[in-house]
Amino acid sequence: MTTSTIAVVGGGLMGHGIAYLFAAAGHPVRVFDPDEAIRRSLPMRLGLIADLLEHDSGVIERIAVHDQLETAAAGSDLVVEAAPEKLALKRKLFAELEAIVRPDTILASNSSAIPSTEIGRHLLHRDRVIGTHFWNPPHLVPLVEVVQTEWTSAETVTRTMEVLRRAGKRPVHVRRDIPGFIGNRLQHALKREAIALLAAGVADAETIDTVVKDGFGARLAVLGPLEQSDLVGLDLTLDIQETLVPHLDRAPEVNELLRQKVAEGKLGMKTGEGFRRWTPEEAEAVRERLGQTLVDLTRR
Repeated sequence: MTTSTIAVVGGGLMGHGIAYLFAAAGHPVRVFDPDEAIRRSLPMRLGLIADLLEHDSGVIERIAVHDQLETAAAGSDLVVEAAPEKLALKRKLFAELEAIVRPDTILASNSSAIPSTEIGRHLLHRDRVIGTHFWNPPHLVPLVEVVQTEWTSAETVTRTMEVLRRAGKRPVHVRRDIPGFIGNRLQHALKREAIALLAAGVADAETIDTVVKDGFGARLAVLGPLEQSDLVGLDLTLDIQETLVPHLDRAPEVNELLRQKVAEGKLGMKTGEGFRRWTPEEAEAVRERLGQTLVDLTRR
């Protein structure tokens, strides 16, 4: 199999998983992070993935950790940026990368919502800038949204999708670079309605989650929303939407309930309370259940 030298900028939540999946596919990987604590903890976190997937140490041995961006990125074929979701920071990193890498090196951003068009707007060679939105955890979730900007060349799209396919991912081509791309627009449309239902007192948070998990959520891995609409018939879909759509939440701002929770420090499992209350044991059980479910899916 053809190998490429991959550089990953950022060794945190997403970066270490992205590095691992490329290394597992046989590619030499270099990870840069300016934070010493993140660099120091990287081998341990990579080891947890190897244990979960029952891989030997050979995968981790293909990953090198760097404290300088230049040494990590120089000579790479693909750079995947997995830095914090701050436009100014990403623009700065891409400007630095353009001065380091070869003219044919692909510069990809793993941003969850920021258009790569804006990240690469001021670069000289914008044709090799592309979005690669991995899903958490990236070493387990197969989908990657490959997002084309107005300047991205067809060759860049083709090369990016090919290296992802060879790494065992399922890349999809997003032809317009819009905020949130496809997946997060759909996901947060659902979250907006769920939060609105909670704020209106329709049901408690656990009930709303149960309706999703034990109802239509059980079939989402089998049927996408448009596929399901075709299955039941667009005439039925139209009839339901004629009644339902006028009553869906259409607020142009974030729901005040979410702002209030954040202001009160109720951030979710990491603080013990968000929309629901969580003991450390309950939170860990959710993480373990999610991880094992995704591992089982990768082995089918």
